[in-house]
Order: sequence, then structure tokens, then C-alpha cells
Amino acid sequence: MSVAQSEPRYTVEEYLALERDSEERHEYLDGQIYLMAGESPEHADICTNLIRELATQLRGTPCRVRSKDTKVRSGPSPIPRKSAKGLFSYPDVVVICGEPQYYDENRDVVINPTVIIEVLSDSTEAFDRGEKFLRYQNRNPSLTDYILVSQFAVIVEHYVRQPDGSWSYQVYQGLDQSLVVKSIDCRLHLSEVYDRIVFPTDPPDPRAEEQ
Repeated sequence: MSVAQSEPRYTVEEYLALERDSEERHEYLDGQIYLMAGESPEHADICTNLIRELATQLRGTPCRVRSKDTKVRSGPSPIPRKSAKGLFSYPDVVVICGEPQYYDENRDVVINPTVIIEVLSDSTEAFDRGEKFLRYQNRNPSLTDYILVSQFAVIVEHYVRQPDGSWSYQVYQGLDQSLVVKSIDCRLHLSEVYDRIVFPTDPPDPRAEEQ
């Protein structure tokens, strides 16, 4: 999430009206509107890889995968008139199981995500790990899995909601690793998630050449 575009507080209705008329994407948090930054080539490739892997495995199932242009709402329900509370976000990848449920008749804001995946960036990582995940936990009871994917190293973190409401945590590192998302019966191989991603190698140590 970037810095807020402006200081005034907007209601949810005002934000949605502006967003639906905008060519750019903005997230919304408790009255503030945030312009979303552009993505790196690595971010774009990883998102495409994730969509490809999930779409293939979910074919013929009750679940579907959607890309980063799908808004997700995390907020109080019912919404008070002229409310400025809640989060409207654009996850990088969203899986919805069963019929999608929408915020209103425009059918552009999903309220029943099952799995959310975020590809971490320098400008969004703190928010993705902090306030955004907290809102997802507390305001999206349908959410079973939250997955964070690094674009700077082969690291995938997987949070799973437990029956008692707590969340388990597992980290996967290395291209030989894979993680199972039981709620949607999918397996993500890190070698496929990071297909075409080339990480920079460490520069040679000049001291070694002098020896």
C-alpha cells in the first residue's frame, strides 16, 4: 500500500464511486484512499505462475481463481449509512469456493474469499503482514488460507485457520519444496511458482581473487 492520496476521509460509498470511475486501482482503509503502485517484472511473473497453477488444478471443482483486479471487502456488517470503516483491497490472487458473494449489485467486490495470496513488495510487505492480515482474520470468516510469496528469494509462507480460530504457520524455502492447500485440494510446487524468475547471484569477493 502506498501513501494516502489525500487527507480527507471518504465514506465507503464515495470510495466505490470514485474507484469505479478510475483507470487506476486504489485500496481503501477506514476512510483513506491509497493509490496502488506498479509491479516489478518478477511480481508479474510470479502472479501469472500462481494463477496458471491454481486454475489448472481447480478446473472442474466448486472453486475458482481470480486475479489482482478483484476487490475484496473486509469490514463490519451490516454497514452503517455513510460509514468510513473497513478495508477494500486488491489481493494478488484470490480463490473463491462456491458461488461468489458480492458486496452489492455491481458484482465487483467479493466478500467470501477462501484463499488469498499476496506477492510481497518493499512498499506493501509491512501492510500485508500487519493490518491487512488482521482485517482478513477478523472480518473474512470464509478465509481459510493466507499465503505470502517473496519475490526476492524462494520463500513462501503459509497461514492456515484452525478450527478454534487460531492460525498455524509454515514456511517453505527452496525450489524442491511444495505446499499443500488442503481447503482447495491444491499443491503449489515452488519450482512452478518461481518459473522464469532469476535471482541475482552474489558478486565475487575481490579478496578471494587476491589470494
